[in-house]
This record gives sequence, structure tokens and C-alpha cells, in this order.
Amino acid sequence: MEHNASTLLISCPDRPGIVAEVAGLLLEHRANIVHADQHVDREEGLFLQRIEFTLPPDGAIEGVEEDFAGIAAGFEMAWKLRTRERPTRVAILTSHETHCLADLLSRWDIGEMEPARLMFVASNHPDHGTLVGHHGIPFHHVPVAGDDPSAHSAAIRELADDHEVDLLILARYMQIVPPSTVEVYRNRIINIHHSFLPAFAGARPYHQAHARGVKLIGATAHYVTSQLDEGPIIAQDVLRVSHRDGIDELKQKGRDLEKVVLARAVRLHLDDRILTYGNRTAVLD
Repeated sequence: MEHNASTLLISCPDRPGIVAEVAGLLLEHRANIVHADQHVDREEGLFLQRIEFTLPPDGAIEGVEEDFAGIAAGFEMAWKLRTRERPTRVAILTSHETHCLADLLSRWDIGEMEPARLMFVASNHPDHGTLVGHHGIPFHHVPVAGDDPSAHSAAIRELADDHEVDLLILARYMQIVPPSTVEVYRNRIINIHHSFLPAFAGARPYHQAHARGVKLIGATAHYVTSQLDEGPIIAQDVLRVSHRDGIDELKQKGRDLEKVVLARAVRLHLDDRILTYGNRTAVLD
């Protein structure tokens, strides 16, 4: 029977002996490695690894963590060890548009995002209260007063802190996340947007794209950084379009892509499959 099913993520300067040392330590703790993947970025000289393992019934994840700290120091590792016994606590932030929010709520309903727990949905618009309530999730309307979003941002941050949120999902949330929140939730805020950027930045991107006669549209999910829409990319997808597609058709097809790409990025994060370095990600599966 599985006990303390856990995932270990590692990144460090590449050198001989890393795999042997890590596997040897897990063996000492009688761990069973059920899946492992690794990658070496030769340009950066960086070793990246993801390991899934389980322990015997009398094993202790705390012991693994304590002993691994010594190996990590010797190899200059950045590392994360997470047991599946504590579900990831998630919150969704959204604005006026509904498509990404509704899709994520449905995926939670059918168990696709288990064992993560959806703690609440918050929005600067009151529109989604009925929808969210139908799914049995707490909804918080946090308006933006005038031209000063600071009170709104502070209230969102308080909600996240009070619920001990591990991951914030921006499901077409049209407010800028302040740098202080970005820093605390580094690589734990996922955003979705059309992948026309930077070609069609600013307002009315689908109008701009239609005017240029684009043949591909897409969507990009990324981690949020202090540089707007320039964080490490997690997932992307594209769809072929043609001159027959008007602006409304482009928007509809874009919404479909956004839903799928955002859900994919969230699932990858929940499964601890993403290693971030610099402004890039390696998705190990």
C-alpha cells in the first residue's frame, strides 16, 4: 500500500554523481521510485530532475527531507519535496469574462483537479456569484474603488493569506497583481492570455489580428512576474484560422484555446511537473 506518495524536484549545476546520490539516499529510506525524469540544459550547465516515490508504511518523509538537505547543500541544489497527503490549496481570481472560470469549476466538479482544494473565487465584478455558489465554492466580490486598486489588491492578498493559499489562478483576471504579492507567491500565480503578444499588444487584440489577416491564433499560460505578461511560459497551443473567420469567430476560438491551455498549466503545476529557472520552464513528465 502506498505511503507518503511524494514528489521531489531538483535543479543544480550539472556534474557527475547527482543521480546516484539521490537514488542512493532514497534507497536508504526504502523508498520505491515509481517515476523519474530528468533534463540537462547544456547552455546553462543545469541539471533538472523530477522523481515520484513512495515509502513503506513505517517510513517517515521527515527523515527523507532532513537527510536530503545535506545532499542538496553539497550539490548547490534548489529543491522541493512535497507529499501528496497535503492537498494544494487553490484560489481563482477573475473579472468579467466567464469561460475560464466556468471550465475550471467544472473540472473540479468531475475530480480532474484532485486532490487540490479550491478554497474560494474572488472577482472585482459581482457577476459570478450564482455560478460559483452553484458549485459550492465561496465567492468574494472585491470591487475596485475609483482609480486606486490598492485596497482591492490588499483585500485579495488578505483572503489568500487567511486561506493559506498555495496557488493563485488568474482566470481572465484583468487587474495587475502588485509586486509584493508576486514576490511572496513567486512561481505560484498562473495567468492566461492570447498568444498574439507582443504582435498585438494593448486593447482589442482580436480586432488587430483580424485586420492583419492572421492564419493562427493561440493562447499562453505563464507564471506571473513583475514584468507584465513576460513570465516563464508553462503551456501554449495554437489553432489554424482563415479569412472566413470574423472577429466573433476569432474570439470564440480563442476562448476555447484559453480554457484548455489554462487547465493544462494548472494541472502541470498541481502535479509538480514544472521546474523554473531564469525566465524559462522545463516541464518534466
